[in-house]
Amino acid sequence: MTPDGNLTPALNPDATADAVVVEQGVEPAPSAKNQAGRAVREVVETLLLAALIFFLVRLVVLNFRVDGESMLPNLDDGQMLLVNRNAYQYFDVGGNRYYPFDPPERGDVVVFDPPTGSDKPYIKRIIGLPGEEVTFGDGNVFIDGEVLPEDYIQDRTRCGARSDNCDVVVPEGYVYVLGDHRSNSSDSRVFGPVPVENVVGKAWLSYWPVDDVGFVPHESYTDAEEPAAASALPAP
Repeated sequence: MTPDGNLTPALNPDATADAVVVEQGVEPAPSAKNQAGRAVREVVETLLLAALIFFLVRLVVLNFRVDGESMLPNLDDGQMLLVNRNAYQYFDVGGNRYYPFDPPERGDVVVFDPPTGSDKPYIKRIIGLPGEEVTFGDGNVFIDGEVLPEDYIQDRTRCGARSDNCDVVVPEGYVYVLGDHRSNSSDSRVFGPVPVENVVGKAWLSYWPVDDVGFVPHESYTDAEEPAAASALPAP
């Protein structure tokens, strides 16, 4: 038997080292199971992020649909709005209210829970502020005896002579609201002043229909003394 019969062929040391280096530098191809797991994880992360964004947005704004014609000609039936739910947040310190933003102002369009037992929120315009006397005469609204100029409405304002809400001093913590369509609106002339706690938020932005996209205008009353039923349905 020759010595060569018991020996394995000798390998080039350099070639072996090269082979090892190449093998260590190659990553195994991901399996179908790993790819599926990664896709599921990405979907879950996306959904969680979307849910978080939705939750944070809902902390600030709500969307509502105008249901009815009591805000014509300025808001149409079916118009979609974003409502700032934090507009009138306040702190009660020693019986005094402190608003970090702005308190309710005359001319603001607000969504609120009416003191009528209705399960639908209403949308109206703030006309009278706390401490003010609201009266009616000659088709006009009077604030502390002064005519309130309202060039944004089309009909005259009437209030039933037998109503207890036609001559009112607005209590502290309340607002007096009217619909812009004065001849077709259930408002404070019917149910009286509304507690600020009942206000869901201030109408901020109209986003549908496309022709009405824009900020909901705040009416100002330069000639009036300043010291501030259509329903609004949550959009599906």
